[in-house]
Formats: sequence, C-alpha cells, structure tokens
Amino acid sequence: MAGHDLDTRARRPIRDGRHVDLRWILLHLTEETARHNGHLDVLRELIDGTTGV
Repeated sequence: MAGHDLDTRARRPIRDGRHVDLRWILLHLTEETARHNGHLDVLRELIDGTTGV
C-alpha cells in the first residue's frame, strides 16, 4: 500500500462490478474490523457478565 496513492483503482472489480479505489478498500476493512470487534465484545459480556470495561 505504501507505494500507491489512495486514488489507485483495484485491478479486480468487487461483486457489483465496480473498480473501487484504495481509499474505499481501507475504509471497508476498518468498518469490518470494528463490526467484528463489537461482536466479540457481546460474546465476552455474555460469557463473563462484565460490561463497560
């Protein structure tokens, strides 16, 4: 990634046929990581009952 500009387009399209740029890819990865971290927090709270830590 270091050698590419954020406006660099992907070589392969995503499912809907669009060729997204590196900026879109990084934002999507950040969103997915945050979403899955939230799921793990819920599971941990169900297991140990601790909330808000």
